[in-house]
Amino acid sequence: MLDRRDRVLARAARAVRDDLLPAVHLDTVPLSLAVWATTEPLPFPVAVEQEYTPARTGDAWGAPWSTAWLRVSGRVPEEWEGDAEHRTELSIDLGFLDWRPGFQSEALIWTADGRPVKGIEPAQRVFVLPEGPGEEFVYFIEAAANPDVAQHFRFLPTSLGDRATAGDDPLYRWGRIELARRHLPTTELLRDLQALTGLVAEAADADARREEVLTAIERALDRIDPGDVAGSAGSARGELAEVLARPAHASAHRIHAVGHAHIDSAWLWPLRETRRKVARSFANVLALMDADPGFSFAATSAQQFAWVKEDYPDLYARVAERVAEGRFIPTGGQWIEPDCNLPSGESLARQLIEGKRFFLEEFGVETEDVWIPDSFGYSGGLPQIAAAAGARYFLTQKISWNETNTFPHHSFLWEGIDGTRLFTHFPSADTYHAEVSAFDLRKAERQFADKGATNVSLLPFGWGDGGGGPTEEMLASVARYADLEGSPRVIPSTPARFFDEAIADLSDPPVWVGELYLERHRGVATTQIALKRGNRTAERLLREAELWATVAAVRAGAAYPHDALRRLWRDVLLLQFHDILPGSSITWVHHEAQEAYARIEAELDDLIATALRSAIPADASGEPAVVAVNASPLTEAGIPALGGGVPVAESSAPAVLAGAEGDGAVIDNGLLRVSVSADGEISSLRDLRAARELIPAGATAGRLRLFHDTPTTWDAWDLDAHYRSRPAPLRPGVQVEIVEAGADTATVRVRRRTEASTIAIDYTLRRGEPRMEIAVDLDWHEDQKVLKLFLPLDVHTDEATFEVAYGHLRRATHTNTSWEEARFEVVAHRWLHVGEPGYGVALANEATYGYDVTRETFAGTPATVVGISLARAPRYPDPTSDRGRHRMRFSLRPGAGIPEAVAEGYRLNVPLREVPGAAAVPIEPLVRVTAPGVMVEALKLADDGSGDVIVRLYEAWGRRSRGALTTDFAVTLVTETDLLERPIEPRVVRDELGSSGIPLEFRPFQLATLRLIRKDHE
Repeated sequence: MLDRRDRVLARAARAVRDDLLPAVHLDTVPLSLAVWATTEPLPFPVAVEQEYTPARTGDAWGAPWSTAWLRVSGRVPEEWEGDAEHRTELSIDLGFLDWRPGFQSEALIWTADGRPVKGIEPAQRVFVLPEGPGEEFVYFIEAAANPDVAQHFRFLPTSLGDRATAGDDPLYRWGRIELARRHLPTTELLRDLQALTGLVAEAADADARREEVLTAIERALDRIDPGDVAGSAGSARGELAEVLARPAHASAHRIHAVGHAHIDSAWLWPLRETRRKVARSFANVLALMDADPGFSFAATSAQQFAWVKEDYPDLYARVAERVAEGRFIPTGGQWIEPDCNLPSGESLARQLIEGKRFFLEEFGVETEDVWIPDSFGYSGGLPQIAAAAGARYFLTQKISWNETNTFPHHSFLWEGIDGTRLFTHFPSADTYHAEVSAFDLRKAERQFADKGATNVSLLPFGWGDGGGGPTEEMLASVARYADLEGSPRVIPSTPARFFDEAIADLSDPPVWVGELYLERHRGVATTQIALKRGNRTAERLLREAELWATVAAVRAGAAYPHDALRRLWRDVLLLQFHDILPGSSITWVHHEAQEAYARIEAELDDLIATALRSAIPADASGEPAVVAVNASPLTEAGIPALGGGVPVAESSAPAVLAGAEGDGAVIDNGLLRVSVSADGEISSLRDLRAARELIPAGATAGRLRLFHDTPTTWDAWDLDAHYRSRPAPLRPGVQVEIVEAGADTATVRVRRRTEASTIAIDYTLRRGEPRMEIAVDLDWHEDQKVLKLFLPLDVHTDEATFEVAYGHLRRATHTNTSWEEARFEVVAHRWLHVGEPGYGVALANEATYGYDVTRETFAGTPATVVGISLARAPRYPDPTSDRGRHRMRFSLRPGAGIPEAVAEGYRLNVPLREVPGAAAVPIEPLVRVTAPGVMVEALKLADDGSGDVIVRLYEAWGRRSRGALTTDFAVTLVTETDLLERPIEPRVVRDELGSSGIPLEFRPFQLATLRLIRKDHE
């Protein structure tokens, strides 16, 4: 039995459907349509000159990923006189599959003289015509036949994500495309009813306000004449006027509504389509600004602005005008909205450097917030990186996706690993594309976790992902809910206005310390192995290219490749977008990313080779030696950090021994002894220096395990905990052999198979080196499986240490609380470490990010088990994910503390580079650092072209450190700067660089940037 509310709402819904919506357009007139199709997007001047053929409603169009240009022409009827109650518009249906914007066909309307004016999507179907009665018009509609890769959000395996497999059959049929005359009072009545029915739908049962509004709605419905809706709309609105005018309570929750359009820069569409999605959304926003002077809009990602500048100069000029007015607001301050766990600290710094610098150079705007609503967790190193770039605020809502624990705050101070605190807000409506519905507002108010301490939150509204951003309907809701009894108060706002009020309103913010771990999407640390390797390689090569180009410039006067390096950094930053680097995009995106990494690597290798030829004299002796350079901040093989020379081999250490041990094998270099049994697993790993066995009694290491990997929802994203209870068999039969047995190196190779894949693991010891190298050669052809490599270690600890951006953090190995239990798969950068008092073990990796470290008991004794996620095989959105050949390298170093773990990470990731034909002379570093644990992470020339040298340092061991920085070139002034190389007060670190160098004093994990002003560049 329906109560009164349900009866009235049902009656109102029918009136909307049967009476109001059909009466919004008083009259319609057919248009002349002609079409021209192309496989790839082409510029307007090219498209407009093609031969168009007639088109009609119902005609099929649009092979997947193709484009159709539709020429629309007509004449506004003379009798459509313009007045305050009527509006002439184009009504456009591209043949939309459903109401969901952003995941199907979209279009951009162009004027006949080539100006983009309006985006068309399922939620943005009209274009207000500037032409008046009797005037003729011609417009071109650039329609993209984007396939629904999400398949109505069922996320099933599909071939549509790759042009090679998507097929050629048309996806769409033209819907009605016509000239229409809109009746504005009917439209406003419709919006009044939507606001009030939403209000009562969300109201409590005993709310007296609800009954009053229901009565007003009933009176309004009584006034509507189905035979003359236009004539009765005004009187119906009159019945609602009083209840719409009642102001909100003084204590009502305050919601700052900020126009936004979160656009994934690649996901279920390629990068080339994102460029058009951004243009469509920006065009829509500008049209709304023309109609509503009070509307403002916040847009992130400098890359997206740069695309519009390159592709749509007229549109960009209009954006710039609105930016100057303070209405079109660059926000976020990053080049792209990146993944925030996988990129290095330097990459996250460059995201802010390039993003903020673009907005400063283009618009003179200093962004003060970091706005990343959709990334898959946030590194504990991010607060100090953001603060070092001048950011004051941080916003995300992704942590609301947690599967296990509800985050306790919506406004708080987020404290990073170095102690830096950043004011942070999570929109309590749990969305970054709200519709400003009563449901959104009530949810924001109901879920707000900091009631009592503060009463203000932010609501980003607008369709994202090419959906066109905010709509007229959303702005109408903002106006109606601005000050309405029974609703939170809605304030049309901007990010800066919100944060200023939020900080003022929260006098004693709570503090959250450490990473913002997302209890979901854990699989992205492993998915798309090639992209992880490409990113790690690009980060290393960029470091090397800047370093050696600086050496060449300072020592030899060579030209510094500013433009090339900036372009390449931006290319890498784009590929760190939070659906590219994590591997959660379609096949097309992943193939293009791999091609981009190959191009970037080749270009950086060329830059490095050119710089080294300038910086290092050629050999003239006729007896060339092996000369190598060391881009690491740590000395390696006798070659100084950031310098070069002839590597020094270890000659006094005993030779490496290798031989059979039963049906297995043993290798021994006098520091470590490794025994591999016939089953291919390590039965003994003995640290000979410490006289300590590292494999727990009753356990073996190097255990390969295959599991079924079928996440409940998000294939490429999620690694659900239930994978651990679903093992898949490995094929019987293991081959163990010694493949190298020299005095300097010994290697045992283990070969295994699954039903579809082959795995070879090499365990290597080298003369005089206190580590075991592990190389995995994987030919992977599984389906919905995950492959893990486990290393049980006889180390007693309740926490493990993992490298993150500019430092490291500790995570529990136990599951005492639900927070710890949910953190069952985590990210490590170049190394992780497990240790007990007096002894530890480090594991370094070359390009592998997904790990788990747990406690397990063997033969009654607790031990620590390190698990490495080697490969996954999700079906969606890329059904070919990771199938193929992969090689991964690791280094296990027993007897290591944190300093040795840091060193092992650098050694494996920043190897010595041989310089063919170079003279065998020492290459002195430009700078040396004596402060223990303080690493030079970047050495480059200043971005302003002054020739000054920029040194970026961070403390890596988690300790306080003192020392000095000395230079091998004349320096007259040293200043500390922010990440954008602007002076920080006090400006001067040292006026004259004496023999003792520049004094350094670092807190744990502190990040610092120094500008060294060269004497010859004063």
